[in-house]
Amino acid sequence: MGEKIHTIFVCSDSVGETANTVVQATIRQFNASQVQVRRFGSIRTEDEVRALVEEAAKVDGFIAYTLVLPELREMMRQEAIRLSVNAIDIMGPMMQAFIDTFKGSPKRKVGLLYQLDEQYYQRVEAVEFTVNSDDGKDPNAMKQAQIVLIGPSRTSKTPLSIYLAHKGYKVANYPLVPEVKPPAIIYELDPSKLIGLTMSPEQLVRIRTERLKAVGLPFGAKYATGERVEEELAFAMNLYRELGCKIIDVSEKAIEETAGLILADR
Repeated sequence: MGEKIHTIFVCSDSVGETANTVVQATIRQFNASQVQVRRFGSIRTEDEVRALVEEAAKVDGFIAYTLVLPELREMMRQEAIRLSVNAIDIMGPMMQAFIDTFKGSPKRKVGLLYQLDEQYYQRVEAVEFTVNSDDGKDPNAMKQAQIVLIGPSRTSKTPLSIYLAHKGYKVANYPLVPEVKPPAIIYELDPSKLIGLTMSPEQLVRIRTERLKAVGLPFGAKYATGERVEEELAFAMNLYRELGCKIIDVSEKAIEETAGLILADR
């Protein structure tokens, strides 16, 4: 007999991304291989809330929800009590704290986060810029970039760039190779927008080895040897010190964590 599958229900009157992010962050703190997340978006009626809580009760799951309309939040609260289901209100306490502290009045309009406002178009522009500036495609773009990531191959430059772009930042990244002198423009940039990425040699060897397997290249290629990795990391660290830029060790860090370290200074 296999382990019981535990179910978390993510419920929202919008797309549920906020609640899902909190749930996924929570799951990572546990050995939760037997957990499944079910998302229910665009909840609009009390009947939908009632049905969802009943389903959660049947499988002994719990609910994480973001509901803007007070009547839906109240229905969720009542049904959860009636059926003894844990239901976590992700947004309600935050909205109440805003009201109590700043005496504000919420719009109570669903989906505001995803409306096509100025910030949305700023994010689109940032993503387009970042894609076009990936992997040193256009070194001159570093002048216009708000953040420039530099580091050896497979130190998470591209996924980190895209993540930051979705936050609205124009990002360029450049791969460092000992045999290739970095473009002169890197030395002209404000060090505050340069981020040097590094990683433990052991982890970088593992990642590169998996990369070789994925693309069908022979195991043991120089690219993934400990000696080559040590050489590249030493070259990168020397350059970082020369540039005077911030250095982040991304070993065992999630993209979100690294991004948080970068944005903390901005």
